[in-house]
Amino acid sequence: MGAPLHVRGRGLPDGEPVEWWIVRDRLSAEPVGGAETVFGADGDGGWIVPGLVDAHCHVGLGPVPGGAVSLDEAVAQAETERSVGALLLRDCGSPTDTRSLDERDDLPRIIRAGRHVARPKRYIAGYAVDVEDESELPRIVAEQARRGDGWVKLVGDWIDRSIGDLAPLWDDLVLKEAIDAAHAEGARVTAHVFGEDALPGLISAGIDCIEHGTGLTDDTIELMVEHGTALVPTLINVENFPGIADQAVRYPAYAAHMRDLYQQCYPRVAAAREAGVPIYAGTDAGSTITHGRIGDEIDALRSIGMSPTEALGAACWAARDWLGRPGLAHGAPADLVCYADDPRGGSAVVNAPARVILRGVVY
Repeated sequence: MGAPLHVRGRGLPDGEPVEWWIVRDRLSAEPVGGAETVFGADGDGGWIVPGLVDAHCHVGLGPVPGGAVSLDEAVAQAETERSVGALLLRDCGSPTDTRSLDERDDLPRIIRAGRHVARPKRYIAGYAVDVEDESELPRIVAEQARRGDGWVKLVGDWIDRSIGDLAPLWDDLVLKEAIDAAHAEGARVTAHVFGEDALPGLISAGIDCIEHGTGLTDDTIELMVEHGTALVPTLINVENFPGIADQAVRYPAYAAHMRDLYQQCYPRVAAAREAGVPIYAGTDAGSTITHGRIGDEIDALRSIGMSPTEALGAACWAARDWLGRPGLAHGAPADLVCYADDPRGGSAVVNAPARVILRGVVY
């Protein structure tokens, strides 16, 4: 590492003036002599926040047969996230083993959920570990918990071609056993859920988070509040639902269901927020969504009633706290993003940071 660095600006969420010194890869609230000012040299007009969080993305996943991409492509995906200041990524399932990327100091920190866990022919081919015998789910979930970084990803529902519509994948009793098995390994569990029917069983079984959640009802929102279940709605990916419906000509009930879920998504997520369900920003980047779009998801969260500060926090300080990772504090890792303008102004600002500092290195 080189000489100490110094940044000056206004911090969020309070907007008060802040100064930080960076020594090697750590933050210092105490002045350090000889530091080079790399942001805010002309005053305190800029803005400084912790590294942004994409709480639902897929590094190592792509729109190719089988989903897996090369490690070079996975690196490129991570670099794209770094360019927009997304320095902490919760990878919600990838068929590519990207653990070697942790050896790269120039790439965002990744919290992995291992691979998706699904039933045979009940998810996208090649993405998931298929569970042939449902009774094996707890064992496989425990195995994925040991492979991940504190998370496991279940596929909660998907189209069942025998009925031509979305349907749950798992029995409620085996779900409880599986989620308990993950918790025993010190891992949290999340699940892909589009429709309504899988939600009660997952939430009652103690799942920690729901991804998408487009089928929320008043009853399941109440259950989420009761159990403290979080929601990552991936709103920019939900914009793909009409196109999915258009392609499902062989399954008219499913197509109609997807259109209905699309229509009710924003009001339902807004109702969840109003009820007190914790909501975090995730883009679902890695397949149909390109990487580097966390600013667009922040904008979308404002459409469900979040204030500009709340929406940014859902992709920043609040998400870091939820994931157990520090923000800006004395002694914390020097992962921060600097903006010339207030990042609460929207994606045009968020997507164009003035400085990205990762592990004490300026990009």
